[in-house]
Amino acid sequence: MGTKSAPGRDVNRLLRDFGHELPSAPAVPPRPKDPRLFRAASRRGQFRTERGWSPANAPVSSWRMTSDQAPVLWPFISTPGLPPTGAQMGIDHLSGGAFYCDPMGWVVDDQIPVTNPNIFNFGKPGRGKSATTKAFCLRMMDFGYRTLILGDTKDEYEPLCRALGVEPFAIGHGMAARINPLAIGPLAQGWADLSPEQAQGRAAIVFGRWLTLVRGLVGSQRIGDQRVPFGPTEEAVVMQALKALTGYSSGATTLTETTIPQLWHLLDDPTDDLVAETRYATSRHFLDETRLLRNALGQLVNGALAGLFDQHTTIDVDWKAPIQSLSLSRLEPLGDEATGIALLCLNSWGRGMREMSAPGDMRVAVRDEVWRQLRLGTEAVKSFDADLRLSRRDGDVQFVNAHKPSDALGAGDTGSQASSIAKDLLHLADIKILHGQDLGVANELRDMLGLSPMACEVVTSWAMQGKGRALWCVGERQYKVQTVLTPAEQHLTYTNEAIAGGA
Repeated sequence: MGTKSAPGRDVNRLLRDFGHELPSAPAVPPRPKDPRLFRAASRRGQFRTERGWSPANAPVSSWRMTSDQAPVLWPFISTPGLPPTGAQMGIDHLSGGAFYCDPMGWVVDDQIPVTNPNIFNFGKPGRGKSATTKAFCLRMMDFGYRTLILGDTKDEYEPLCRALGVEPFAIGHGMAARINPLAIGPLAQGWADLSPEQAQGRAAIVFGRWLTLVRGLVGSQRIGDQRVPFGPTEEAVVMQALKALTGYSSGATTLTETTIPQLWHLLDDPTDDLVAETRYATSRHFLDETRLLRNALGQLVNGALAGLFDQHTTIDVDWKAPIQSLSLSRLEPLGDEATGIALLCLNSWGRGMREMSAPGDMRVAVRDEVWRQLRLGTEAVKSFDADLRLSRRDGDVQFVNAHKPSDALGAGDTGSQASSIAKDLLHLADIKILHGQDLGVANELRDMLGLSPMACEVVTSWAMQGKGRALWCVGERQYKVQTVLTPAEQHLTYTNEAIAGGA
């Protein structure tokens, strides 16, 4: 058998055989190991007493989802971005990019879960709610939008109006401006040239708007703790009286504009034709059955509406101006109810002025202090509900400001019809801006808006740490946004003049 061959010489041995010796490297002491802060742990835990050892691994559940679905479980990881169209409002803190607001653009984009352009803006006073509203209105003007302030209860928008060269209209006792909430509006144009079918269609819109207003005004009055009822009988009487006053029931080719005092006087002194058309046996029968209705209207004419909304409109509104504002600050001494009634009248008038808006005539309708109108009862809530539902048809963005979501609950007793309708109003706005709120409002945010605990913490913690911070809910998507104002906008949106002057 062959023997195993001897191993060959390596380089060191070969050099030594020829009298050469390689220098040896100096010995390096080993580096001491740093103390370990963390040690790897077994999935089953340490096999020691009271160390949570488990004899088996926990089952792992795998889930697959798209980037659109992931924010449901982790809402602040990454929300799908919005297109850079509309007003650039500020910084999106989730992505680090700019945040744009384009309500109408979102409605027509099927990729964005928004079906109506209405905006509800909630926030504790002093958290930047008004500044965000004014910044949005200003920046949307670059895209052809005009702004209509339907009831500036604190004159917050006067500096903005004057900066744009527009003088706001002041409504109050002793002021020259008058608004007729029963104005026919643009629908009166070309009435004589309409076919019978077209005239009937326009009349249905006009009388429907007036009926909604009168229902809200009557329902705002009280009998003790109860609101004055407005049922089918009262509706038929008011409708027939309005048709008689405008000449519609007699077949007039043009409608005659009427006022609330004229409506009250006709009901208080009915004609034989009105009694017959409403199917009462005698005038005495008519007066007995309509006593509550007449007394409610009379109380409005001689009380809250006296000298304010009881005459024909005396102002000439320039609808091509970038902004128009109707100030109600002079009504503040009369109380919340008088201001709420004024807001109800202005909303009805504003809706009438927009019933035939030209294509491309887009407008932002700002509504402040809406809780005053909602507390007037069920019928007033229905009137506000109608305004929100018509936003898609008119092409208007209804921008509603309130302090907190539960303001809607003040519309009536818990479980009442008014309270239920008011809560449903929140679903008529797919865009909600939630500025900073106290911790006590967290439950409202969770119960009424369906926010997760993490989203509630953003509103009650992060948004409270700086003005202009807000959680924007665009459909089911959520964005942490910091509104950024230019120096000129900071001057126009400052609302603490009274406090600063007294400090």
